Amino acid sequence: MSWIVVRARSNVGVERTIRETMSHLNLSKVNHAVIIPENEQYRGMLQKAKDYVTWGNADAETVEAMLQERGRMSGDSPLTDGIVSDATSYKSISDFAKAIVDNEAVVKDVPGLKRVFRLHPPRGAQGWGGIKRSYVVGGALGSRGDDIKGLVERMI
Repeated sequence: MSWIVVRARSNVGVERTIRETMSHLNLSKVNHAVIIPENEQYRGMLQKAKDYVTWGNADAETVEAMLQERGRMSGDSPLTDGIVSDATSYKSISDFAKAIVDNEAVVKDVPGLKRVFRLHPPRGAQGWGGIKRSYVVGGALGSRGDDIKGLVERMI
């Protein structure tokens, strides 16, 4: 299983150790997203930065949409099926997305693919839903579980 992590708040007034943790996650700006494998090291990093990011379980459809719509190579060219098939053993972006979700591959397996997905702010009347409160009380921060799919769809 993998997680999709989206940064919701900026660096203003953030403690140094939390700022460094978000840097290690490659989340340098608001509305940036990364796909990370589910393991104890990343779980600790997410708990450290829980007041500034939101995350949830990745599914193949959402990861595929992120790779197709917002995946960028060095030089800002879009990711294509041809690039994925040349650089990996996977024939298409869809196969690569399924492998990422199953922890068989990671985003950096494609040389030159940027690990950060630059997303739009959430569209719709709800927006973020409050960036100072936890998701369980109606805000935007912390773990969302499977509900991350709806947020990412509104941001792509």
